[in-house]
Amino acid sequence: QVQLVESGGGLVQPGRSLRLSCTAFGFTLADYPIAWFRQAPGKEREGVGCISRRDGMTFYRESVEGRFTITRDNAKNTGYLQMDSLQPEDTAIYYCATACQEEFADFWGQGTQVTVSS
Repeated sequence: QVQLVESGGGLVQPGRSLRLSCTAFGFTLADYPIAWFRQAPGKEREGVGCISRRDGMTFYRESVEGRFTITRDNAKNTGYLQMDSLQPEDTAIYYCATACQEEFADFWGQGTQVTVSS
């Protein structure tokens, strides 16, 4: 079955870290960029960042620059979103996808909830 499966979400206190994983099944993730998006309650989905297919170049939205890091391990068919210094405003459902622009993504993860609260 062709799918992206996310894991690693949860409840964390402000200032702490989480790492999300995004694993591809049924296709080769190395053939695609990996992007992370998030959607907070009552808000539109927004791009968090993206890693390119070949050279590993990364791009981030300004509000997470320096706190979040996107990496990929093509041997494991998996991408990662390392989130440090989490803040309550980072609370959202996080999705991975196979394009930096969501309208071009062939595959989406199911979403994983991240809640930052004391």
